[in-house]
Amino acid sequence: MAVKTNPRSRKNRRAPRVLILHGPNLNLVGTREPGIYGRETLADIERRLRELAGQLGVVLETFQSNSEGKLVDRIQAARGAADAIVVNAGAYTHTSVAIRDALLATELPVIEVHLSNTYKREAFRRRSLIADVAVGRIVGFGADSYLLGLRAAAALLAGR
Repeated sequence: MAVKTNPRSRKNRRAPRVLILHGPNLNLVGTREPGIYGRETLADIERRLRELAGQLGVVLETFQSNSEGKLVDRIQAARGAADAIVVNAGAYTHTSVAIRDALLATELPVIEVHLSNTYKREAFRRRSLIADVAVGRIVGFGADSYLLGLRAAAALLAGR
């Protein structure tokens, strides 16, 4: 007698894939305006993200660029390759229709994160062109914003 396997069983499921995107100047985190962005470096943040991804059973890919075009290219490449995107678009959050449109085109859940509380800063930082594309936004928790974003992405994907 053949035993049917449930295609949704844990054994047959692949691990969810989450792309973490870091925008311009985030390569300088830890040294650039530490009073605003903290002292943890991007490498520190990514190390913590990888540890958490392992605990959550999520495959993680990270990408940082200061170039809007490279970020758009990487977002487009996520179609069919990732299951969710956690993005800190940095200053492009407030200016880039191209990044917003690329995120929308992926048809993936997007979580927007920021190290600082953008609502406590300059008025131009309070406007996000990504907010209406994102499932949610996490701001003001320093490096933990990324960890909370990854947890949110994993929870969303587990609920699918």
